Amino acid sequence: MVRYLKRGIDAGAIKAADAQVRATVESILADVELRRDQAVRELSQKFDTWAPPSFKLTPGEVERAIAQVSKRDLDDIKFAQTQVRNFAQRQKETLRDLEVETLPGVILGHRHIPVNSIGCYVPGGRYPMVASAHMSIVTARVAGVRRIIACAPPHKGGPHPAIVAAMHFGGADEIYVLGGVQAVAAMALGTETIAAVDMLVGPGNAYVAEAKRQLFGRVGIDLLAGPTETLIIADDSVDAELCATDLLGQAEHGPTSPAVLITNCEALARATMAEVERLLKILPTADAAGKAWADMGEVIVCDSEEEMVAEADRIASEHVQVMTRDPDWFLARMQNYGSLFMGPRTNVAYGDKVIGTNHTLPTRKAARYTGGLWVGKFLKTCTYQKVLTDKASAEIGEVCSRLCILEGFSAHAEQANVRVRRHGGRNVPYARAAE
Repeated sequence: MVRYLKRGIDAGAIKAADAQVRATVESILADVELRRDQAVRELSQKFDTWAPPSFKLTPGEVERAIAQVSKRDLDDIKFAQTQVRNFAQRQKETLRDLEVETLPGVILGHRHIPVNSIGCYVPGGRYPMVASAHMSIVTARVAGVRRIIACAPPHKGGPHPAIVAAMHFGGADEIYVLGGVQAVAAMALGTETIAAVDMLVGPGNAYVAEAKRQLFGRVGIDLLAGPTETLIIADDSVDAELCATDLLGQAEHGPTSPAVLITNCEALARATMAEVERLLKILPTADAAGKAWADMGEVIVCDSEEEMVAEADRIASEHVQVMTRDPDWFLARMQNYGSLFMGPRTNVAYGDKVIGTNHTLPTRKAARYTGGLWVGKFLKTCTYQKVLTDKASAEIGEVCSRLCILEGFSAHAEQANVRVRRHGGRNVPYARAAE
């Protein structure tokens, strides 16, 4: 039986906050669509106190920003991008164009075609998310996207040097110092100075996520990445310090970030809760992590490993860290998660920053129906068909005509009938099925 030693705030409070975000975003998107550059400039001044002559960085400005980054930091950025690039390339190699003869003279196939242009959003509010540039830009470049633009908000009155470096070395064609909903709107809708893109990618705060939701359909999106979520599955093979550290390691993202522990050991659960309180007294980011733990943290005790799997799949967390005697047992059985981190030697921070898997992952139970950002998200799988012989066209045509008439589509049926008459030697009347 599942027992809660700690629960988060009521879901109703979260829904009320979501409604306010929706209204604000709708207003901003309408303003940008109507007034374009002027609206973007006013919004940037209002929210970020930032309105330069041009939001787009020149090559010289990019070089000057990179020059402010230490050699070690640049080397680390390049190392992380190499890991992301290598894994994305291996993923791409699993995708193959297809052509197959399904019937004599009937050829079907598909091609993987890169999206033509994308806009990458790199968050920079409480924390400048340098790693998000790797995840979106590098992966899109591996996929073969032709035009990649990237936006990040200003940091301390200007471009964040490390973010600019990551964008540049990742392969961005255009770099803009522009944040928030106004950045997402400008990339998706276009302005006088920013050409619209076909797809938006990258995480952001609740307002950015809502903007992507409202823009979906006009442009493609990777997924709706809301506040960071972490779930730890642990047994008594690990200790409270590891569990507490890894819970707070993701809770520090912000006050709405869920951090959940599932265990079959009540002693570990209680020790972890005590350890969290100890660490919050010394953690530099305790203001955010402590609020997240107080409001969104949960501790769940289960009777069995099977029950732990069921609870984990119900929660469908963005990040799931498995620290048990046999992590592979959970790997073989779990269904709903953004990404799994197996064993005590790994952790979510590795995936967030450097190990090579993509850190843009589904939140708010979206892991029930989608995975995270990967090279395949930037590829459109488009089908084609060829009929090579008269006989094949006539044979397919006779069945097609009857099915069209079954549905009441006379003109559809005639598309088939005209080919039956020409290629099959049968005098099929107009808009009648073959008999």
